[in-house]
Amino acid sequence: MVERAAGPGPLPRLEEALTHPSFANEAAVPDNQRLEFLGDAVLGLAVSEILAQEHPGADEGALTLMRAALVNTKALARWGRSANIGPSLALGRGARASGDDAQANVLADAVEALVACVYLAHGLDGARRFVREIVREPLGERQRLGARDPKNALQELVQARGLPAPTYRVIDVQGPAHARSCTVEVLVDGEVKGTGTGRSRKEAERGAAEEATAALETIEDGPPTADGS
Repeated sequence: MVERAAGPGPLPRLEEALTHPSFANEAAVPDNQRLEFLGDAVLGLAVSEILAQEHPGADEGALTLMRAALVNTKALARWGRSANIGPSLALGRGARASGDDAQANVLADAVEALVACVYLAHGLDGARRFVREIVREPLGERQRLGARDPKNALQELVQARGLPAPTYRVIDVQGPAHARSCTVEVLVDGEVKGTGTGRSRKEAERGAAEEATAALETIEDGPPTADGS
C-alpha cells in the first residue's frame, strides 16, 4: 500500500522505516527514529496544506484542531492498522512477544517514518500523495474535524451536570525525548473516566477527554431496554 500511494519507484529506506529500536538494539542496524523525526515535519506540512486548501474560511484555531485530529497517535495508528503494517515491523524478541506491533505509539511512529521514507525517495509531491492517502478517511469525517476541543467539551459536560472540573494526571511516560509516549488519566468527581496516550501530554489529555466524554454520554443515555430502545 505504501508504494502504491506514493507512486512508482523504489523506496530504498523502507526496511529502516519499519525497524523498531528494540530490533535495532539486537541486530545493530539503524532504527526508524531519525526517519520518524523527519516524517513528523513532512506530515505536518502536508496536512496543513490540505486543510488550508479545503477549508479556506477556517481560522487558525479551527485549522489547528483539524490538524491535531488528523496527525495524532490514534489517527496514525488507525491507518497503520488498516494498512496492516504491524506484521511488517522489525521488533525485538521481547517487544514482539509483548504485542508491541499493535500498540498505537509504535504504529504511529512507523507511519511517520514511512512518510519520511517516501519523501526522501519521491520528494514532496510523492509525500503529499502518500499523506493524502493516510488522512483520506478521517478527512471525510467533517463533523469530527470541526468539533470543539475535547477538553473544552468535557469541561462543559461536567459543568452542566453540576460536577467539579475534571483533573488530569500523567500515569506513564516512555521513550526518548524526541519519541516520547505519554499516558494520561482524567478524573471526574474523583473517578477515572478516561485514558489517553499521545506523543505529548496535551495530545494524551485530549484523548483521555474524548474517552471520558463518550463514557459520560453513554451513562446519560442509559442501558438499552428489553425492546432495544
